[in-house]
Amino acid sequence: MNAPTDISMKTDEVLRVELEVFRREHRELDEAIRVMQERGTADQLMLQRLKKKKLRLKDKIALIEDRLLPDIIA
Repeated sequence: MNAPTDISMKTDEVLRVELEVFRREHRELDEAIRVMQERGTADQLMLQRLKKKKLRLKDKIALIEDRLLPDIIA
């Protein structure tokens, strides 16, 4: 897992690529969780792990978005 300090060493272009990869992974996890729950085949431990992974991805996405799109108070 990348540490928050690693983000400062990366170029904006690299961050944009990572952002798209993380967004895709997040969508795929969301779909996998939804399917498991709908089918009723969901192992609760597996669901919990997938949800935690999804939250970690969400945090990474937010961190990168904050770097690429800083808040500008007008």
